Amino acid sequence: MNMTPDSTGGDSAPIPFKLAEAKFGIGDVVRHRVFPFRGVIFDVDAEFANTEEWWQAIPEEVRPSKDQPFYHLLAENDDSAYVAYVSQQNLVLDDEEEPVRHPAVHQLFGEFRDGRYILRPTIRN
Repeated sequence: MNMTPDSTGGDSAPIPFKLAEAKFGIGDVVRHRVFPFRGVIFDVDAEFANTEEWWQAIPEEVRPSKDQPFYHLLAENDDSAYVAYVSQQNLVLDDEEEPVRHPAVHQLFGEFRDGRYILRPTIRN
């Protein structure tokens, strides 16, 4: 929690800050803005929650801000299926309305309807 010292040396109330609102939700099928892959979102972090090493490995000229939602995707491209961690600024909704072929999709999701997946009831919190 962000705390600021008050004039007596103690901690004062938390400094309020605004988290960016997530544009996408679990089950949404999205596409990367730059790289040729798409995927289904299976988790959302309100802000960056990966390692500093991972973040530093991104070239500085394209490194996203940490203070935005980041999404965990069951991702695919023409060659493979994998898990990706992507910033909100680099995602757009996929307009193909085609299912994602990632082999783990059916472990987490059931029906594919209207371009998005419905989370299996046994997976929900």
